[in-house]
Amino acid sequence: MFFNILKAIILGIVQGITEWLPISSTGHMIIVDKIISLNVTEGFRNLFFVVIQLGSILAVVVMYFNRLNPFNPRLKPGKRDSIIRLWIKILIATVPAGIIGLIFDDTIQGLFYNSSLIVAAALIIYGVMFIWIERRQQNLNPIIVRSNQITYKTAALMGLFQVLALIPGTSRSGATILGALILGFSRPVAAEFSFFMAIPVMIGASGYEIIKYILSHTYLDFSSGAVWAVIGQEFVVLLFGFVTAFAVSLFVIRFLMNFIRKHDFTVFGYYRIGLGALIILITAIAAIF
Repeated sequence: MFFNILKAIILGIVQGITEWLPISSTGHMIIVDKIISLNVTEGFRNLFFVVIQLGSILAVVVMYFNRLNPFNPRLKPGKRDSIIRLWIKILIATVPAGIIGLIFDDTIQGLFYNSSLIVAAALIIYGVMFIWIERRQQNLNPIIVRSNQITYKTAALMGLFQVLALIPGTSRSGATILGALILGFSRPVAAEFSFFMAIPVMIGASGYEIIKYILSHTYLDFSSGAVWAVIGQEFVVLLFGFVTAFAVSLFVIRFLMNFIRKHDFTVFGYYRIGLGALIILITAIAAIF
């Protein structure tokens, strides 16, 4: 139990760092879990990986609460309407990934989540794209420098980019930020709208995984104390991972917003390429020996 909690804290730290940096939280979580694998059932592992992301999302809600809360009685009507329109755009951007993820969740997990090489390939491909896009952007001025300039059509296009993140190693923030840069967003607006898009996606994904987890245990005898003991231990592990991801995310979001006001995303592109190459090398060595 103690070691599982310690592993959950480590995974929570990894999640809190990598969820917001465009370097693939899922890819890192898969790799780290292979090194310090949680001693839990496969169903709970899938639940854990999704729900601790909700801890990261909670950090966004806390940090941007005033920006995203249309029910504040002190808001002027115009500002309230602007926040409501922003939420409509966020929800529009959520629809593509929500539908495809719901329909093909099991297929995607079965095809892609057990392959380190797929994670490595996605890391490298999008790393190259980040470097290319940033070089392309050097002589271009962004056309969307405030969130209220995002149109409903642009939000829908952002939703299509988010679909790409269903492949592990891609990075949800990586795919959406890359898409935003292509569409003409400034870096701060790209990062913030990427943060906001994560809220409904991860709430929905977490709810879906919780329901799947509960339904997968309907065969158990819940009158047995031993069953409740196991479930209780698993949720203690989940709680530690969740809280850690939340706390770390608060710092990482602030870091990223400060970083991109002075720098571009090129360094993350090189990091992705290096990590992808390292994964391929380790996989090759493991196959030989």
